[in-house]
Amino acid sequence: MRIGVIDVGSNTTRLLVARAAPDGLDPLETRKLRLALGEEIERHGVVSDVHVAAAAKAVGEMARTARRERVESLDVFLTAPGRQAGNAPELVAALTRAAGVQARVLTKEEEGTLAYRGAVLTAGIALPERIAVCDIGGASTEIAVGSPGSDPDWIESVDLGSVRLTARAGDMRPEAEAALAHLDPPRIEAALVVGGSARAARRLVGAELGETELAEALQIVETTSPREVADRFGVDRARAEILPAGVILLAEVQRRLGVTLHVCSGGIREGAVLASLDALAA
Repeated sequence: MRIGVIDVGSNTTRLLVARAAPDGLDPLETRKLRLALGEEIERHGVVSDVHVAAAAKAVGEMARTARRERVESLDVFLTAPGRQAGNAPELVAALTRAAGVQARVLTKEEEGTLAYRGAVLTAGIALPERIAVCDIGGASTEIAVGSPGSDPDWIESVDLGSVRLTARAGDMRPEAEAALAHLDPPRIEAALVVGGSARAARRLVGAELGETELAEALQIVETTSPREVADRFGVDRARAEILPAGVILLAEVQRRLGVTLHVCSGGIREGAVLASLDALAA
């Protein structure tokens, strides 16, 4: 059974086509395109007509790719752009027309749950009884806590991500600290982290992001140009531009959780594939 997922995020729009496999999911096709919708929303409050058209074109092309892969289900969803843009209904309508299926806006709870399920599936390590999953996106940060065998029982979301933090003037560290100051997560034994910032940080210092590793990653991105980060570590140039903000948010989350963050290979899209498989099997 082949499932297609199109994830319209604040920084990047991505396609995943996958099918169930004995050890998890078998990815058949992936695509991505940076649209930077979150930066536009942060600066202007809305997505411009030009960027609505660009997002619709990208989603239309990805939907056609998914159908060529003979998917039995296609899920098109927006994360923070659908919640934060002043013209979100127009954006959703344009993406719905382009995809040929109804695009939906994930609630913060849905986004946290899907990221949690995808992280658990792709963790690649033995998991204890109580875990946290953090998803640092372009315009929001979600933290979900629960037990690996079930959905999370505690979810919090903050309207700040790597794109929005980069777009704001001033010192990013106090901004991140203030945004996450109210969080009081339950006690956990391990933490998983997903998202583009986490995957980029893994290229810099490895998959285990503790206080020491994140301090090293922050020193690298604050003393090295984005071009050099891209060349030395194989990080996408556009990602390298917003990576200082991403690492600052990772460090603040790690400090609040009090445990090392383990970077997973999957996340929200894998969680959405699992949800579609469950729905088809019901």
